[in-house]
Amino acid sequence: MKRNQYTSISGRAQGLGLRSVMKASLGLLLMGTLGSCSDLLDTDSELVEFVEDNRLNTPEDSVYSVMGIISKMQVIADRTLLLGELRGDLLVPTANAGADLKAISSLTIGADNPYNNISDYYAIINNCNYFLATADTTLKKRNRSVFEREYAAVKAYRAWTYFEAAKVYGSIPLVTTPVLTESEARAAMNQAPVDMKALCDYFVNDLTPYVDTDLPAYGVINSQNSKKFFIPVRVLLGDLCLWGGRYQEAAQFYHDYLTKVGEEVTTGTNRVAWNSRTTDFKSVSNGYTNAVTSSGGSEVITYIPMESTVFDGVKSNLPDYFNSINANNYYFQVEPSKRIKQLSAAEDYCMEYVASDTRRDTLFAPKDNLLESYQEGDLRLYANYQHQVVNQQAYSRYSSDRQTLRKLNADGVTLYRVSEVYLHFAEALNRAGYPQSALAVLKYGLYPEMITTRIDSVERDAAGSLLDFSQTVFTRNNTQGIHSRGCGDSPANNRYVLPQPATRLESRADTVDYQIPLVEDMIVRELALETAFEGRRFYDLMRVALRRNDPAYLANPISIRNGERDENIYQKLSNTANWYLPKE
Repeated sequence: MKRNQYTSISGRAQGLGLRSVMKASLGLLLMGTLGSCSDLLDTDSELVEFVEDNRLNTPEDSVYSVMGIISKMQVIADRTLLLGELRGDLLVPTANAGADLKAISSLTIGADNPYNNISDYYAIINNCNYFLATADTTLKKRNRSVFEREYAAVKAYRAWTYFEAAKVYGSIPLVTTPVLTESEARAAMNQAPVDMKALCDYFVNDLTPYVDTDLPAYGVINSQNSKKFFIPVRVLLGDLCLWGGRYQEAAQFYHDYLTKVGEEVTTGTNRVAWNSRTTDFKSVSNGYTNAVTSSGGSEVITYIPMESTVFDGVKSNLPDYFNSINANNYYFQVEPSKRIKQLSAAEDYCMEYVASDTRRDTLFAPKDNLLESYQEGDLRLYANYQHQVVNQQAYSRYSSDRQTLRKLNADGVTLYRVSEVYLHFAEALNRAGYPQSALAVLKYGLYPEMITTRIDSVERDAAGSLLDFSQTVFTRNNTQGIHSRGCGDSPANNRYVLPQPATRLESRADTVDYQIPLVEDMIVRELALETAFEGRRFYDLMRVALRRNDPAYLANPISIRNGERDENIYQKLSNTANWYLPKE
């Protein structure tokens, strides 16, 4: 496919041009802005393309329709990150933040907040439903179904959108057929709402037949790899099972995604580290930041592509909120919390070095007298966050207080990263009863040599195929523990180990039961260090709090994000009903 083949469908689009693609697309139901929950599937006759007039039955329809769905996903891209991060404990608004962002952080989001619009999720869903109902799956070209790959991709988009909406709103109506009239909309909304567990179960069944279907690849679109616009079905199935409490299945889906023959996904060895050639802790090597940015990063699996200008469609506001740029006169609106700085500083950075020709030794980095701020403990915060104060004239319109959060990239909002998949794999392994294997993901990385030496035979036998990794693909040269990405040589760190009871317990099962919640705590901390500022934190805490039936697991860290406990936030979050946005 030629570069930019689909960037100018209407003849005037620039960038990705998804707005123009959407206008050119036939057979997609466009939905108006809706005023209340009861009208969230209301339809405007001027915006409805009726079924009999618009069948999806040409190869061009497959591309246009999918790109049109992506254009609807752009609408919720920013809020996916903001709702998942600003309600958590790692990011807080500044005095310069707008009222809408402050409301998210203070958990006072009203129906008029622009980030609270459930109809935007149903706009994606209804477009997906329309595609799935009208695509001619019998149409073939070169003996392959024209819509096969797009059909699987749209199934994944629909499941992901329901999954996100359930995190935000709790129980919601499950609508799986296109809504074309007001009466159909009202009937749909009168259905009993479905909770997260039921949604997960439904979409596991719905998606499983497509685990081996290849996803679309439209080549390079405006310098962006379109293959990363799509959600791997196995990864999404793993997440659905993880939230649905189906841990063995979740672990299997993650494993099979990571180890699929010919498409294996290793952790890689990208990390931020103190220069290993010296032990004076004066210089840092950063091989981490570029790997985690939205489009070009080797870590990125899927992201929602955004437009470069509002003329072309939806342009992300996140760089304006998170970073000091000329467009905002360098006044950023959100910043890392005291909580993430404390979590980062609390980690122990371990360096393994050559002490002599015959001996290797370990050294822990100091926690004070370092050259730069935020170099204490884990180095990932230092790699991703830059803060400085510059001289300005007294009446300058430009802020002297400036920051950059390097993870953010205006070209897209990341949905899935390699390290996050490994950490979710660890979470599923742990809850399935394999805490040694889960700890290995954090400390060593999973490759055959490590598995046979660091995981005992009883757990290896019990885990079975979940620990099958090709010895020719997964090696110590391309695999590392996720903790090593910011904390040095974790395999040598004797402070970062599998928790053990103070006294021998009666049975192995008792020991495993003791270890599971403690290893889970380690995974949740690692998720904070690894995915900070990416929109995951509130939902990671929510998932574990629901699993443990312990609202304090979420309420406590969020209430102390500013360094001191906010009793109002704690009490509000102690009621699980307040974890979700109002639908009206």
